[in-house]
Amino acid sequence: MLTSLFLYGALGVLLIPVRSQLISVCFEEDEDLRVDCRIEPKPNKINSYEFSWSSGTKESLINTNVSGSAAEAQFRDKSEVVELDPHGYRMTLKGFTNTLPHNTTYMCKISGQFESINVEKAAAMLSCESVSEDLVVLDRPLADLSLSYTLLNKM
Repeated sequence: MLTSLFLYGALGVLLIPVRSQLISVCFEEDEDLRVDCRIEPKPNKINSYEFSWSSGTKESLINTNVSGSAAEAQFRDKSEVVELDPHGYRMTLKGFTNTLPHNTTYMCKISGQFESINVEKAAAMLSCESVSEDLVVLDRPLADLSLSYTLLNKM
């Protein structure tokens, strides 16, 4: 009983609803980086988007459809953006899985509205299959949860 209460309490701290999260970052099955930005556009505005990341003091523009802006050369042929239903955009970045910087802030801007999320370690990032529409695991790799569960069951 006590073990169950502790486990549910620990999971309650680690899991939060995604409904408040308008941006998510994960690895696809083929190890491409995926950033979903679900900002609802303002009515009567042309839908523009920008995807970027920041590590330290340097911000890098990965993909955009904003006139007069251009993605950095290293990302131009490696990223693509598709529109999400009912609103938002998904950016996929190929070939950067092994070189993703640690402590990175991923950012998206849709029609002037900005959202960001910080990922401390790329190795701890979840696969997109394990991220559901309702829950996101924060700050802990799944291996840590498994270890905690194993230790609790031995008590």
